[in-house]
Amino acid sequence: MITKNLNTKIWVISDTHLIANSLHDHGQAFSRMQKTSQGKDLYYQEIALDAFVKMANRENPAAIVVTGDVTFNGERVSAEKFAEIFRGLKKTKLLVIPGNHDIFDGWAREFHGKKQYYAGEISPLFWKSIFSKCYRLAENTDSSSLAYSVQLNPQYFLVLADSNYYGTEETTEAPHTRGAIGKEQLNWIEEQFKYASKNNLRPILFMHHNLYAHNPAVNRGYVIDDATKLRRLCARFNVKLAFSGHIHAQNILGPQDETPTTEIVTSSFCSTDQGYGVVRLHSRHITYIRKSFDMRPYLTEKERQDDTLYNFHSYLKNLQLGTLAANLMQEDLQKNHNNLDLVREMGKLFAQMNYNFYTGRNHLKKSQLAKIHATEAYQTLIKQHPEFEIYLKTLYDTSEHSNLQVKIRY
Repeated sequence: MITKNLNTKIWVISDTHLIANSLHDHGQAFSRMQKTSQGKDLYYQEIALDAFVKMANRENPAAIVVTGDVTFNGERVSAEKFAEIFRGLKKTKLLVIPGNHDIFDGWAREFHGKKQYYAGEISPLFWKSIFSKCYRLAENTDSSSLAYSVQLNPQYFLVLADSNYYGTEETTEAPHTRGAIGKEQLNWIEEQFKYASKNNLRPILFMHHNLYAHNPAVNRGYVIDDATKLRRLCARFNVKLAFSGHIHAQNILGPQDETPTTEIVTSSFCSTDQGYGVVRLHSRHITYIRKSFDMRPYLTEKERQDDTLYNFHSYLKNLQLGTLAANLMQEDLQKNHNNLDLVREMGKLFAQMNYNFYTGRNHLKKSQLAKIHATEAYQTLIKQHPEFEIYLKTLYDTSEHSNLQVKIRY
């Protein structure tokens, strides 16, 4: 048991995608990788995570749970650096599960000058060794995967699942995007839920991939392949809360059909505005609030002199918006080469709509959404990219639902 306190606070982060500084020299090859990293920051994550640990030592949550993709592309050195940074925690416990980029990822690389080289990958045994402190807190571990369970306090029981596909040895192949729990681990999860029920504990599920489809248009490869079976288990044992990551977007979905589970997906810590979840667990309810980490108070004097670090959220937003806009504009410049201003507006609109979805700030009044849909930029966008029309229509929500906070009652 992590704490005997009935009123317990934990934090949740996801998709940190750390690549250790020792694996690159800020050279040409690494610069190319940063430009193609889909808006992730690869340069400053050691500093950002170190600052996050300093904040944890000031506020003392009982635990920090990381729902996968700890590393950029499964570099063993990056996982070791992550563990080293979080060894700085004084009272807070670290609980980590792998993501689809962590175990036997054939894209693991280090970068020197103009070239990239294969980097040592992470095996399941290395993972357990690197994060041995996490597994020492376990009430139970699954022999078929990297899943484990932890009793948080006298009332709550955490089941940390391994939803990833990976092989049995190092590879040169791309990591799997899809995920599943698998028959053996499903049996193990059932046993954990039974244990929780027998001991009057409330189970909370954590995994990297999603239990539900958080975007109607884009969910293939994000929802686990055997979601129906896991949902049945959640219904059978009245699992009211689950956390996941993977889609890099902040999103909350309440109970679906016969499943009583609310699923909270945490956005990527290494992009957008460094979102993290503050979860407060009480006897009769759980509250969740999504916050944006401001690392300025935790920077060293030297680091505060760095304009990028001091204005880190602006840097991250520009990185994200610039990547999204550039990807679209390259194609549209050829079709609208006589109207550069329109192309810029299309890129800006496409990027901003995505950014709002990623940060969970995608609620608009119907009248505001209608104005966006009536703009020349939007109309041209869906005309030239009909494949985007359904997706773009799913990015905004005009209901009263919030993606930034929720209360779960027992």
